[in-house]
Parts: sequence; structure tokens; C-alpha cells
Amino acid sequence: MNNSILVLCDTEEEYAQLMTDFLKEHKNIPWQIHTYTDTGKLFKEEAKEKINILVVAESAYSEEFKRLQPERIVVLNESGVIRWNDVRNINKYQQAENVLRELLEIFTEIAKDQLPRLIKNSNTRFVGIYSPVRRCLQTSYALTMAQLLAEEHRTLYLNFEHYAGITELLPDMQTRDMADLLYFLSCQQDKFRLRMQTILMHKGKLDYVPPMRAGQNLLTVTGAEWLSLLQRIEEFGEYEYIILDLSESMQGLFDILRLCVRVFTLTKDDRLSRSKITQYEQLLQLYDYADILIKTRKCVLPQIRRLPEDLEQLTRGELAELVRMQIKDICGAGNGANP
Repeated sequence: MNNSILVLCDTEEEYAQLMTDFLKEHKNIPWQIHTYTDTGKLFKEEAKEKINILVVAESAYSEEFKRLQPERIVVLNESGVIRWNDVRNINKYQQAENVLRELLEIFTEIAKDQLPRLIKNSNTRFVGIYSPVRRCLQTSYALTMAQLLAEEHRTLYLNFEHYAGITELLPDMQTRDMADLLYFLSCQQDKFRLRMQTILMHKGKLDYVPPMRAGQNLLTVTGAEWLSLLQRIEEFGEYEYIILDLSESMQGLFDILRLCVRVFTLTKDDRLSRSKITQYEQLLQLYDYADILIKTRKCVLPQIRRLPEDLEQLTRGELAELVRMQIKDICGAGNGANP
């Protein structure tokens, strides 16, 4: 049970209900939600409560709310005009997900420490998607798998390619990405879990962290840093599956592959592709990573006539049917690094 309290007050009943429902859909939010559409009732019931964040619609706000002494007051701005300079303002009419992200940012400022580091023996399964063969539909395959798994399991998708190429996933200039997540891991460890919540994006039921805007930054991250990041996410115990869309642009690739319960390597049935796969497999054996080969499933995709243009449509069609069959193999795999 979360001990922190967020109080939401808006006399517009429909908005108050819809926002409350949206917030409660997110199981990992770090507060209890108390919702009011009647300010008199709010003052009566919350007078003796310790309120962490008080969120009030602009049309309902007055200086009187300060008597409740919340740690932070947030005004849901309706007019576009900042009327009170001593309280935080959030645009009420933006997407609900952006409102949540801003509230999490504010909560992170006042949080005394991180939510507990939960577990060591998690049931999280890392699934690696990697191939030395180019233009083999690796990212389409990985996203299809991630979205299909997310239909029934808590799933996170992480992209480590130099150029992700999926415009729907790429961060705009205002959106944080994988580089920010690594920064928070190194500089704000006590609040990392909350910070991650402010970066996470969603496609349907699938969670993902936007890939690095500048792929060159991948080259500067050490293998140890990547492993530390993945271990920390695993400790939360919030995901059953973490799909890793990997590339040779990252250091420590083999060690990350070793974490995975399954590795899917896409290839093509031509001489050059076979030569690349052979060289890759020889390197794994040369550097004592032959165990990765045991849990690797090589896939030669059939000729896909047409891939859907819309990301969500990847869960239907020829590629999706093939991936569904391979998901059964993942579900039968054990935890950890064993095949």
C-alpha cells in the first residue's frame, strides 16, 4: 500500500472521474488518490491528512488551499495564463499520459528516497533479438514479439540500434530517452525507479523507453553500465518479459546475450548471410560464449509480401503468425542464463 497521498480536486466531474480512472490504471504510481468535486468536502475530510501533492483545477483554486499545507500544490491550468506564480502549473487539456508524467516529475522532487528495491529472485525473462545480418526485419520482428507478449504479460521493449528507424518510437526534442535513463542510474540512484516512470512510453499494453536520439551515444556506454541498467530494471520485478533489440553498436553485447533465456537470430538463405552467421558463431566460441549458441534460435523468415505501416498492425499478418509460434518456445524457457 502506498503511503503518499495525491489529492485531485476538480468541479468538472467528468474530467475528475476520467483522470482518476486513468491514474489508477497505472499500478506502479507511488501514491493513493483522493478525488473530490466538492471543495467543502475536501477541506472537511483532508484537514488532518498529510497531503504530498494537491492537484486543483484552475477554476476551483484559491489561496485557501494553502491551509492544507501540502508538500506541493499543482494547478491544472485551464486558461493558459499563469495566475499564481508560487504554485506549479500543468496544462489540464494535454494528453493524460503527459499530465501523469509531469506529476511524477514533481513527486520525484519531494520523494525522500526511492521506492523499495524489490527483489533478487525475479521472474523477469530477458529475450534477445540480434543478428549480424543487415536488413533482415530485426526491429519489426522484435516489436511484433514485444506487442504480442504484452497482450498477456507485462512487457518492456528496449531498442539498442544505432538508427532505430521506427519514427513512432523516436523521441522528439522534449522527450527523454535511453541516454537520460542511464544518466539517472548513475546520478540519482535513490530515485531511479521514479525517474524511469517519467521516461516510459506506451504503445497499447507495451511499455518502452524511447531509443537514443543520437545513436553515436551507444558507443560510449560500457558493457558494465548496460548490465547495471538491466539488473536494476529486473530488481523492480514489474516485467515478465524484457525484449532487447540489440546491435553491435553497443559494448558488452555478448554479456547481454548471455543474460537472455532465448536469443533469436534472424538470417537469410544466401551465401553472404551464411558467412556472417558463421563468423559470428565462431567469435562466440573463440571468446568462451558458446553457451549463447545453445539458447539461440536461428530464423530464416519467409518472403514477407507487405509489412503493415502502422506499428500496432504488426500483431496481425504473416510475420505475427510466425512470431506467435516462437513465443511458445520463450514461455517454455527457464529463467536466468540457462537454456
